[in-house]
Amino acid sequence: MVGDELIPHLFRTEYSKITAVLCKLFGFEHIEIAEDIASDTFLSASELWGLKGLPENPVAWLYTVAKNKAKNHLKHEAVFNSKVATHLNYSTESMELFDIDLSDRNIKDSQLQMMFAICHPAILPEAQIGLALRILCGFGIGEIADAFLTNKETINKRLLRAKDKLRAENIKIEFPGKVEINKRLETVLTTLYLLFNEGYYSASNNSALRKDLCFEAMRLTHLLLENEETNKPVVNALFALMSFQSSRFEARMDQQGEVILYDDQDTNLWNKELITQGEAFLNIAAQGNELTKYHLEAGIAYWHTIKEDTKEKWENILQYYNHLLLLEYSPIAALNRTYALSKANGKAEAIIEAEKLQLANLHVYHLLLGELYTDVDNDKAKACLEQALRLTNSTADKKIIVQKIGKLK
Repeated sequence: MVGDELIPHLFRTEYSKITAVLCKLFGFEHIEIAEDIASDTFLSASELWGLKGLPENPVAWLYTVAKNKAKNHLKHEAVFNSKVATHLNYSTESMELFDIDLSDRNIKDSQLQMMFAICHPAILPEAQIGLALRILCGFGIGEIADAFLTNKETINKRLLRAKDKLRAENIKIEFPGKVEINKRLETVLTTLYLLFNEGYYSASNNSALRKDLCFEAMRLTHLLLENEETNKPVVNALFALMSFQSSRFEARMDQQGEVILYDDQDTNLWNKELITQGEAFLNIAAQGNELTKYHLEAGIAYWHTIKEDTKEKWENILQYYNHLLLLEYSPIAALNRTYALSKANGKAEAIIEAEKLQLANLHVYHLLLGELYTDVDNDKAKACLEQALRLTNSTADKKIIVQKIGKLK
């Protein structure tokens, strides 16, 4: 990997590690300092590596420079003497003996502790995701704005409010106690789940960003699996779900960036290793008596990795949706359950159930009805699809709907 490619790659992989360790050292009251030191480290790399060439070990070089910049800051800024030094029991005279721990173990611990901190219930869900993308994943403000389909100013304000809240609540970057871990783990998993979905279902045309969001969510979830206190069946279930979903990434888009529907996907492009990985973690998730939405959604995703259109497949998917709706109702899950019902028991029964949902403001509701009425009542199918077309703002969905209308006789 040449220098022009290496620095952006290392920024994505190492910026968040450096930031997490320094945030843990400085505390949330000085989070901007941690971010600035990490950013300055990469600025130095881009300047010096271009002049002197790549160092023998680029990652070690970055860590050394980050440590030195952090030490210089602690020596010369008043914040060190007034707050940090007291907490760490170090004086400016003993700074030469002080070392900032950028070992693999401390990096992982710092990122895990940061994850629990920014997923504090006091922080709004969208801000939790934004902070996770910024601090734990190393995403730039522009990239976060792209992910949320908004502008940089909105993201900056959102992150600023979240940081102010972290300071005001005096939230510590540390592992909560065992009881608190179990309480907060649900919020952490929700954030990671939403982060993954932000990429998987994103309306952004930036396909690289979409994948990065998903893979970062998987990386952070795997950190939970590596920690004994958080390696629980529910975490394994979420990781299995992510593995199954991401296995079809390459088959969901064509070379022009157009969406390829499930029935039309080339199974040769499905990632068999990720499917096998998902099966392994789903088996681990089955231990114990807890059944969560992640278990059920992972089960649904598993059956979608089997392309054969069998009655057994759709009956299993239908049962998973039945359990999911009892556990946590959502309109989209209800729509998906109705589609599974049509595949398992036929369109006539599914149409009756679909009409009961009365989700007239959702374009996907009319899209489903259009699908169900196709070859049953094509005039009604066309009317439903035309209503879906009027309601959607998604360019990709509009193209799919127009194609479906064109196929009706």
